[in-house]
Amino acid sequence: MSETTSAAPSTVRTAETSVPIVDLLDERWSPRSFDPTATISDAQLDALLEAARWAPSAQNHQPRRFVVARRGTETFDTIVGALLSFNAMWAGNASALVVALAETSTVEGDDRPTAEYDLGQAVAHLSVQAHAEGFHTHQMAGVEWEKLVAAFDLPANLKPVTVTAVGVVDEADKLIEALAERETAPRVRLSLDELVLRRD
Repeated sequence: MSETTSAAPSTVRTAETSVPIVDLLDERWSPRSFDPTATISDAQLDALLEAARWAPSAQNHQPRRFVVARRGTETFDTIVGALLSFNAMWAGNASALVVALAETSTVEGDDRPTAEYDLGQAVAHLSVQAHAEGFHTHQMAGVEWEKLVAAFDLPANLKPVTVTAVGVVDEADKLIEALAERETAPRVRLSLDELVLRRD
């Protein structure tokens, strides 16, 4: 779902790609300014999680688990309480927070070495589906993980890897100045020549 032309300039940030890519990827970016009044419905949240469920994984082991909370719930507040300050100051305005967990081994102790890679694919699918539903996402690693492990009584084989904020993007000037500057800074990526080591 493309942003409307009436949106604030700081809420629409398409990528300057070297070749055309699909709109959902071109328009996807990670804001910090979220509308604190926006909500996400059960159907929309289910669509995000369903997209994650259908992501590929090695040998179809599906080593990804999620803790999901909407703003206004105790679980949401628990997750916000585990975020480092530079994330906590804005993530509380998101409509929902998703803790992504990698199942690093089976309950029997067999290692799943690609668990974090597979989890990353699932969260990527979730992010694209979120954009299709009219939301933006921002993934965070600045988290006191031990707080989440304790709060949710996570077993040793479930490793929290990221927390993803899901919400409706708001104008950058709603943020403090330092964050607003990062919100509107140019979007940059390494060139394909730097990323692709060999191409025959």
